[in-house]
Amino acid sequence: MPMKPARSTTILGVRRDGAVALGGDGQVTLGNIVAKADATKIRRLGRDGKVLVGFAGSAADAFALMERFEKKLGDHPDNTRRAVIELAKDWRTDRALRRLEAMLAVMDRSTSLIVSGAGDVIEPHDGVVAIGSGGAYALSAAKALLQHSKLDARQIVESALTIAGDVCIYTNTHISIETL
Repeated sequence: MPMKPARSTTILGVRRDGAVALGGDGQVTLGNIVAKADATKIRRLGRDGKVLVGFAGSAADAFALMERFEKKLGDHPDNTRRAVIELAKDWRTDRALRRLEAMLAVMDRSTSLIVSGAGDVIEPHDGVVAIGSGGAYALSAAKALLQHSKLDARQIVESALTIAGDVCIYTNTHISIETL
C-alpha cells in the first residue's frame, strides 16, 4: 500500500496598522495519523528576510516551490509581486512543477498573495491570506477579530490559528508566527 502524502496545515497572514504577521500551526498528518506536531511552515526569504512565506500541502513540493521562489526573489529583489508572478508562470508551464501539490502564502510590507496549486496568483482585497485545511476557519476568525477587536496583527494571527486548531482535526495549536 503506497504511503499517503504529508498533508494538513493552516497558514494565516494578517496586516493591521502597518504591521504584518504570518503564522502557521505545527501539525503534519500522514493519512489519519499525526506524524509531527511541531513543524515550522513559515520562512523568511529575500534580502534581509523581508518576505514571509508559509506553505501548505506536500512538504517536499512546498520546499521545491520555495526554492524556486527564492531564486525569483533574487531576480526581482524589491518586487515581491513580480517574483510571485514569475513563479506562477513557471508553475503553469513547467511540466514537473505542474505536478507539485502545494500552496504558498506570501507577504511583505505591501503585498499579500496566495499562489495556488494551479499556479494562480490571488491578492485578497483586505490583505488577509489563509491556506491549508484549516485555512477557512482561521480566515473567518481573523476577519471577525479584525472587525470586532483592537488586537494587533500578531495577536489576531495567534488567536485565529488557535480557534482553527480547536475546530479543524488537521490543525493543532503549536503555532509559529513571524512579523514584519
